[in-house]
Amino acid sequence: MHESVLLKETIESLNLKDDSVVVDMTLGFAGHSSQILKRIKNGYLFAFDQDEEALAYSKDKLSTIANNFQIIDSNFVYAKDKLKELGVDKVDGILYDLGVSSPQLDEDYRGFSYRFDAPLDMRMDKDNKLTAKIVVNTYSYENLKKIFKDYGESKFSSSIAKNIVKYRETKEIETTLELVDIIKDSVPYKERIKKHPAKQIFQALRIEVNKELEVLEKSLNDSLSILNVGGRIAVITFHSLEDRIVKKKFNEITEIDPLSKGLPNIPLDKLPDFKLITKKGIKASKEELLHNNRAHSATLRVIERIK
Repeated sequence: MHESVLLKETIESLNLKDDSVVVDMTLGFAGHSSQILKRIKNGYLFAFDQDEEALAYSKDKLSTIANNFQIIDSNFVYAKDKLKELGVDKVDGILYDLGVSSPQLDEDYRGFSYRFDAPLDMRMDKDNKLTAKIVVNTYSYENLKKIFKDYGESKFSSSIAKNIVKYRETKEIETTLELVDIIKDSVPYKERIKKHPAKQIFQALRIEVNKELEVLEKSLNDSLSILNVGGRIAVITFHSLEDRIVKKKFNEITEIDPLSKGLPNIPLDKLPDFKLITKKGIKASKEELLHNNRAHSATLRVIERIK
């Protein structure tokens, strides 16, 4: 079963009180939510996810702990509106764990993994109309190259895009391993033995299909607007693109006005509304890295509303 990354550090950093109202934006298989629920006996937990299997599993799991929670079947980009519908305008803690859960990767039919043969899907939300198959078979060479470069940070985005376009002239690309073969043929052998050449391209396709970066940016802005004074947001990212968005946003809103910076006592109205709890991103401990491989790329960043 999926093991939550940076679990102890994340729960501690949220600084939960007995009556905290908390939102888990990425419920998954309830690793973080279970620990949150144990700490807010007189509070309330709202948890978002759009994966049917995760929703069913987590509802059962959380029900064995307490009943002061509500699971909402929705992408977290709609969280602010969904909470408003429930009469919730302000909350005390918000958590994002932006990794794709291990079960999603392990289920070969979902098409997230380059290790299993499956239809090219990659949708987190099965109602989403856009699939990886549509992207690789209909996007132009320029668009594919841009996605692979921007979202996959691949050095070989041009040759991979070119070979995809060439291949699909004679046959539609339907499965993950069909795509993996095209990617392998587009990358020099010496690069292939360093790391799997499909990893970055599959990441890029997943981000494009699920519009992950746009969703994260909008959702972060919404979350900051509903946070109570003293409330905290904790975000766990798993690649540099996500981490860059979070770091930039957190730095922007915690920056002290340059004209006030040197003053011995900065007036309250000149202070930013938020402060960084983590000056640098928190990484997994050596102990965690030994038994949880997913933790290697994880970074935790935390912010608090101070006024």
